[in-house]
Order: sequence, then C-alpha cells, then structure tokens
Amino acid sequence: MSALLLVSTAQARDYRYSDAHLHYVDFFQESDGMAKLLRQMDEFAIDHIMLSGIPVAKKWDENEPKRPRYYAGDDANAYWYSATDVLIADAYRQLTPEQQERFHPFLSGFNPNDKNADAHVRRMLELDPGLWQGIGEIFTRHDDLTALIHGDAPRANNEALARVYRLAAEYDLPVMLHSNITSKRERNPLYLEELEESLEKHPKTRFIWAHAGTSMELHRHQEKLEFLLPTLTRLLETYPNLYIDLSWTVLEPYLLDAGGKPDAGWVKLVKRYPARFMLGSDVVGSFDKVGQTLRAFVPFLDALPEDVAMQVARDNFLSILPKKRQREIAD
Repeated sequence: MSALLLVSTAQARDYRYSDAHLHYVDFFQESDGMAKLLRQMDEFAIDHIMLSGIPVAKKWDENEPKRPRYYAGDDANAYWYSATDVLIADAYRQLTPEQQERFHPFLSGFNPNDKNADAHVRRMLELDPGLWQGIGEIFTRHDDLTALIHGDAPRANNEALARVYRLAAEYDLPVMLHSNITSKRERNPLYLEELEESLEKHPKTRFIWAHAGTSMELHRHQEKLEFLLPTLTRLLETYPNLYIDLSWTVLEPYLLDAGGKPDAGWVKLVKRYPARFMLGSDVVGSFDKVGQTLRAFVPFLDALPEDVAMQVARDNFLSILPKKRQREIAD
C-alpha cells in the first residue's frame, strides 16, 4: 500500500469520542456551564462524558491581594470540598433525559485520608440511587496540590481508601485514581507500590489510573519517565482490574514524540491490551478546548488498527461503567 493511500485511509476514519476524564468545575468550584459543554460535544462528535467535580477548593487567602487563577497560583492552602458533588448532581438534573444519557457522574467530594470517607460515600449513593456511575478523581500523591492541603499526602493504599475501594466493588463502580508514580526528582517508580498494593488487594474493583501516574510537574523536572512504558506493560499483564487514562500529560511525550510521530512502543502496548485504554480531556471547568484536546490524539489513534482506535476513542470508557448502566446504553 502506498504512503499516499495510507494517509488517505487514516483521514477517512470518522472517530466518535467518550471523554473519560472531565472536571465540570475548576479549583474555585466554578464552571462554563452545561450549554457550552453540550455545544462542544455536538461540534466534536463527543458522545459521552465522565462528569466529575474537584474534591478540593483553593483558598483565596486574607493576605493575598489578588485572587489566584489556579491552585498553584500562590501559597494559599486548598481544602477538601464535599459540596462539589452537589454542584455535579445539580448540573446533571438540569439536563433533559436525552442529554442525561450522555453524561456519567463520578462522585469525588471526600477526604481520602479520613476513614469516615466510605460512610460519606455510601450516604451519597443512597441519597441519589442510580445517579453516581463512578468514584473519583481521587487525589493522592498529586505534586504540589497535596502539599497545599492540610494533613499528610494521601496514599493510594491507605486504610481510608481501602474502605472506599471495597464500597466501589459492592456498588459496581469504577474508581479513577490520581497517584503519581514518583516524585519530582526520583528517577524510579518511588510510589508505585502504593498503587500496586491497591490493585492486588482489591481485584474486584476497577481502577482507572489517571494520566498513567504522570503529571505536568513531574515533566517540568524530569521531562520523560523512561521506566513508565515497561512498568505499564508489567502492570497490565499482572492486574486485569487496571485501566489507563491517557489524558493530560500522556499524549506528549509518550504517545507522540516531539515531531508528532506515534511512539511504536506505546502503539504496541495499546494493541496488546486494546480494551484497557481510554481518552480524556482533563479540562477543569472551562470547555473551549474539550474537542480540540480529544482530537489531538488522532495521530496516535490513526497508528492503531481501526477497531482498536474506535475502542480507545469511545467504547472502552463505556465498558468500565456499572453493568446496569452499560445495559441501558446498549438498549
């Protein structure tokens, strides 16, 4: 097949998307609103969205003359904010039944260091039966953000979260977990044991590893984690309950190189585990670039077999939702 025909074939693909990682609000619990999000969905062929809040709020400190624009904007603290789930539920309820079919609310507003967290999550699930379709994004080992929150940095394998994981399995809910694989300066998977212990001890819980353990702050210091690909290969082979969110810092420098060329190692890994990867925008309350962010994955998707690319772009996210919800989508 000629190079020209290969390009033509790739361009002919008509991708439809699920956004498996979207925060409806930002770190001040503010949002562009559903109308703008729906317009993006319709314009960019986004069929389904994981709808979550932000489990912390950034404080505008009394001593700061200007309101920060992001959690890292100044040294003021952030704090656990359970009302984020109230905002998600309210936004969801304002949709028509047809629109609601496209959204999948995840519950996130709890302190992952608090052994009361599972009791709170259970109350929320019982208050709105059938509303919540997942748990997360849970923040653990999140760079400077967890350093700004009062108390110790949450660990993926602490007892408080073990209780939440067991509850997730009981309710058939996937868990999206942010757990950095290492610190800013250690060139080894320093914190991997925390995630791996959770995967091993909770085999009935489906884990979505946010950004495959990477972050922008890690890349500012280390650029690229060379151990990430072999680590993921081993984890996916060992733990069938692990799924990978490719949002935010995974597209570059991992899926695509500096020239925008798909990485052969990552293509091989996704082809080997075609049901275990999903796309996300990871936007926080601002929706101007949701569609563009998802379309940025097209060069990598085009390097995959077409059926695998379609799974990654849209269907894999739907496949980890509660079985009852999957049946409703199929109908």
